Amino acid sequence: MRRVMTDDTIHYNCECFKKQISRFIDFNDDRAIMVDNGDWLRKLNYIDLLRDVGKHFTVNRMLSAESYKQRWEKGLTFLEFNYMIMQAYDFLELNRRYGCRLQMGGDDQWSNIIAGVELCRRKKNITVFGLTNRLLTKSDGSKMGKTAGGALWLDPEKTSSYDFYQYWRNIDDADIEICLSLLTYLPMEEVRRLAAAEGRNINRSKEILAYEVTKIVHGEQEALKAQETARTLFSGGISAQLPKIHVTIGEKLIDVLTRSKVLSSKGEARRLIQQGGITLNDVRVTDEYYVLNEIDFLQGIALIKKGKKKHYQLLYGNHSSSEV
Repeated sequence: MRRVMTDDTIHYNCECFKKQISRFIDFNDDRAIMVDNGDWLRKLNYIDLLRDVGKHFTVNRMLSAESYKQRWEKGLTFLEFNYMIMQAYDFLELNRRYGCRLQMGGDDQWSNIIAGVELCRRKKNITVFGLTNRLLTKSDGSKMGKTAGGALWLDPEKTSSYDFYQYWRNIDDADIEICLSLLTYLPMEEVRRLAAAEGRNINRSKEILAYEVTKIVHGEQEALKAQETARTLFSGGISAQLPKIHVTIGEKLIDVLTRSKVLSSKGEARRLIQQGGITLNDVRVTDEYYVLNEIDFLQGIALIKKGKKKHYQLLYGNHSSSEV
C-alpha cells in the first residue's frame, strides 16, 4: 500500500518530478502541462462518488483485473480496491477539463486505464483511448529499478550519474537486448548485434547501454564522465569524479559511513562489514571498530568500496573539492 504523505511532501515531490521530466518533455508555453488530481479528488463527496461513479463499476468486473488478483491472497484493502475507481475518474476529469483523449501507462495499468475508457463512454458518451507499454523486467520476470542500496533514482542527488551508469553497466547478460530496445534510440539492427555479443565483447555492449541511457537521463557530459570514471577504476586508478567524503585521521570508519549517508545506520554498517561488503583500498575491512590512520591515505586520498559497485573517495588534508 502506498505510504501516506503530507500535502507539503506531495507538492515537493511533484516539483521534483516536473524538474526530472523536463529533460524529456517540453513544458514551455504549455506545450505540456502537469496538473494535480488533488484539485478534483479532494472536493469529492463520498455519497456523490458512490452514486455518480460507483454505479458504473461491478465488483465482479473489478476483481477480474490482474492487479487485484495478485493482491487477493495477500489481502486487498478497501483503499487499494478504490484505486481503479479513482484513476478512472481522473481520466474523466482530464477529458472534461483539458480534452484529454489518451491515457498512457505501463501494462500493469491496463485494467485501470480501460476502466477510465469505459467511464468516459458511460458518463459522456465519448470514445477515449488507452496505450500501454511493457514494463522493464529482468530475464527472470522481476521488475528492474532496485539495487542493493534501494531504488534507482533519476534524481542525481539520490543516484549519482556514475552510480546510474554503473547500474546499467552491471546488468545481467540476458537483459541487454530488452534494455537496449526500450531505453535507447539505437537502431534495432545494432541492438540485436550488440545483444548477440559473447565473451569479453558483451562487456562492450554493456558499456554502450550504460552510456546511452545515462546520456538520455543526465546528459552527454555526465555520461562521458561516468564512463571515464568506470574505466579508470577498472584499471586500478582513482577518479576525480567519484563521490568525495571529507574525514579526519582517528575517525572510526563506521562513523564515516553513516555520517556521509553511504549507509543508513551503524547497524547496517556493522552487518555489511561482517559480511565482507566493505573494502578500503581494495583490502576487505573485517574490524567494525576500524579507525582511519594516515597510512590508509596516499596523498590524502583513500578508496572505499561498498559491495562491488559503489565507490567513494575519502579525503583528508587540504582537499577543497566538493565534499560530503
